[in-house]
Amino acid sequence: MKFTPGPTAVPPAVREAMAEEQPNPDVDPAFAERYEALCEALADVYDTDHDVVVPGGEGILGLEAAIASLVAPGDRVLCISNGLYGDGFADFVESYDGEAELVSAPYDDPLDLEAIERTLEDAETDGEPFALATMVHCETPTGTLNDLDPVLDLLEEYDVPSVVDAVSSLGGTPVPTDRIDVCLGASQKCFSAPPGLTTAAISDRAWERMEERDPSSLYTNFLPWQDVSENFPYTHLSANVAALEEAIDRLLEEGLEDVYQRHEAAAERCRERGAELGLEVYPDAERSSPTVTAFRLPGEAKAIRQRVAEEEDVVLATGLGELEDDILRFGHMGYNAEVEKVDRAMNALEAVLE
Repeated sequence: MKFTPGPTAVPPAVREAMAEEQPNPDVDPAFAERYEALCEALADVYDTDHDVVVPGGEGILGLEAAIASLVAPGDRVLCISNGLYGDGFADFVESYDGEAELVSAPYDDPLDLEAIERTLEDAETDGEPFALATMVHCETPTGTLNDLDPVLDLLEEYDVPSVVDAVSSLGGTPVPTDRIDVCLGASQKCFSAPPGLTTAAISDRAWERMEERDPSSLYTNFLPWQDVSENFPYTHLSANVAALEEAIDRLLEEGLEDVYQRHEAAAERCRERGAELGLEVYPDAERSSPTVTAFRLPGEAKAIRQRVAEEEDVVLATGLGELEDDILRFGHMGYNAEVEKVDRAMNALEAVLE
């Protein structure tokens, strides 16, 4: 059993959709119709009127493409972070010759609103405003779900466009997409489709800035996806598109509110079982995501993960970076967001800890 926070387990119907004979994405109108239907369905999941595009490429493509499409050399970018992926946005900015200003908080703390507001004020006073701000909704490596609304309030006050990584929250919990200029998702998390596709909801303001920027890249560039009525920028991943279409149809058929409740119930069960085992949630239960739970196991996480896999045939995930051996993560997202599956995974952990 795979119970990781991505790539998630894929339902049989999604695997079957991927295995079917696919239309040629370069010449067959049937593929263009499928792609258009997928984007419309994803707009319902995003709950947005923004344009939705689905480039071919694993979710990290979206994070880099957002920066490549929006950041010109010398642009100042406010990178707001309390986790590994939030920090990573600054690396992307610098790789495209932007000037990243990282406002970071400890990984087990909320986003630092006071520091964010102070930084925005200083930029306005200095006459060097930020071209963009980046942040992460769910920091998958720690299971932290960030409250974005107070930050988005500040960005609106200072008229700073936003890019948000919602890869491991979209489809598992509400995301304030209509307040975000570029909201990024991916096929392999809460959607429970195979890795290979990026999703993005893009505002009119973001499109306008991309046109002004005129990015030089083709692959790490959202702009060619704005209008695919004539052709796609490159040969699309037809089987992946079919799989994601099936996955999104399943999600919408269930109903978003029911999907969110299912994730909440799975998360609550996971944390109840963890408390019974004397485990502490990282960062804490109130700020943990309904899609992933991280338990603190300082210096033991890797060894316990290996034993659970070998002895109980359940695959879990440790933390990343400096927390690799201190956190054990359970991915109750998408197809795995079910109480019964949580119990099986927690039973495996309990058997190893006894």
